[in-house]
Amino acid sequence: MSIKDTLLPCIDEARFSQPRASKFANSSSSHKPKILLLYGSLRERSFSRLVVEESARLLEKMGAEPKIFDPTGLPLPDGDEPTHPKVVELRELMMWSEGQVWCSPERHGSMTGILKSQIDWVPLSVGAVRPTQGKTLAVMQVCGGSQSFNAVNQMRVLGRWMRMLTIPNQSSVAKAFMEFDDNDRMKPSSYYNRIVDVLEELVKFTLLTRDNAEYLVDRYSERVESAEKLSQRVNQRSI
Repeated sequence: MSIKDTLLPCIDEARFSQPRASKFANSSSSHKPKILLLYGSLRERSFSRLVVEESARLLEKMGAEPKIFDPTGLPLPDGDEPTHPKVVELRELMMWSEGQVWCSPERHGSMTGILKSQIDWVPLSVGAVRPTQGKTLAVMQVCGGSQSFNAVNQMRVLGRWMRMLTIPNQSSVAKAFMEFDDNDRMKPSSYYNRIVDVLEELVKFTLLTRDNAEYLVDRYSERVESAEKLSQRVNQRSI
């Protein structure tokens, strides 16, 4: 079947852009991939934090630069001003990162409010810059009982909403209390191996996309909207 009428009267030709391989970056950044890690529990022995700490060790081994955000003291979203030191710290780390790891316990069938609050403090835009858009994301969860995927599935939805490039692989550690020794180090297991897989994939995707993040998430609808807003501002009769 062929389409005879190829006209597109709804398209704004000035804002339309045909995707081309030539528009991708010709060179690659040489610095270490910058990875921010978030966890979702404030317990003294937090298994999501222990997974994140083990992940940071692995990321360093893989040649990345990891930074862990401690959510202790972070106020509830809208419960304080954006100038709160913990909010400022979180937003600066969001801007710094090129990729992220989110790890949450599953509580009542979902990610914890502690993990969600960290994301809720990050607006879709700061000035003209979207803090998370185009950054890679790996999602993980720890379970108190049998293996479940409710939290990682929710975090995938959240990552998409934040316009992040969420990698295909993920990790869910069942009965997490059995997977760590007395020194709070993770024991050898298939769960550990899966975490290695996830982080390896995250670093690869970050290296692949970080120099093209802006182009990958550039949208026709937003180019049109921006042009309309500019036209309205420029054509105002009075200012």
